[in-house]
Amino acid sequence: MKLHIVSARTGLAWVKSGVRVFWRQPMAMAALFFMTMAAMSLVSVVPVIGPALALALLPSATLAMMVAAAETVQGRFPTPAVLLVAFRTGRQRLRHMLVLGGLYAVGFLVVIGLSALLDDGLFAQVYLGNEPMTQEIAENENFQHAMWAAMAMYLPLSLLFWHAPGLVHWHGVPPVKSLFFSLIACVRNLPAFMVYGLGWLAVFAVGGMVVSVVSGLLAVLGGFSMAALGGIMMGLAMLMAAMFFSSIVFTFRDCFEPPQAPAAAPTEAAP
Repeated sequence: MKLHIVSARTGLAWVKSGVRVFWRQPMAMAALFFMTMAAMSLVSVVPVIGPALALALLPSATLAMMVAAAETVQGRFPTPAVLLVAFRTGRQRLRHMLVLGGLYAVGFLVVIGLSALLDDGLFAQVYLGNEPMTQEIAENENFQHAMWAAMAMYLPLSLLFWHAPGLVHWHGVPPVKSLFFSLIACVRNLPAFMVYGLGWLAVFAVGGMVVSVVSGLLAVLGGFSMAALGGIMMGLAMLMAAMFFSSIVFTFRDCFEPPQAPAAAPTEAAP
């Protein structure tokens, strides 16, 4: 496994590749993303441990979207079988993915826990859906401090886990080592990732404006309830999120040398 250093403009190529690969199989990619989110939502309702279990599934869900995008690039149709790819590649890699999921859940809960020290847990309650967002809460100074602190702490956590699922799955790297290599790859290619992040911010901003205009037109034309308009806006936001997750595999592909012996099974397609 060899680390590649890419130019800053590669970040924009990653954004474009994610959008393109999504629109090559839009129904399949959107359905897979919705199913992963639905599965995590269902797990999160388990009493006491549900939210932690849902967090632990995120690396596997990310890997599923990476594999689905890799399948699409190679001209194959991504079937729902990719959702279980993390659990079908042998005991050792399954164990590694479970450990990776556990580490992510612990790391995320630590971030949320530390943010609670600034506002007595108000941001945590809102983020986890236990407290509705109101204008009063949004204007609360302690809430804002906790929100920005959580975002600052989450950035290094996301860099640690960005490439980790792919390293475990395609390269057989143990969980802790995968976190180290992921962080190094992101830091060494920081200019490209900055462009990548700014690119997706622009996509989401433009998408948000389009959604707002469409929603406004539908409201003027009538015949749509506020609930229906909210559903349309949520659906379009989910589509943009699916495109974002479809792009992750390209960041992995360009940062690391391909494995010497790519798996032959369709659900284990090399990036």
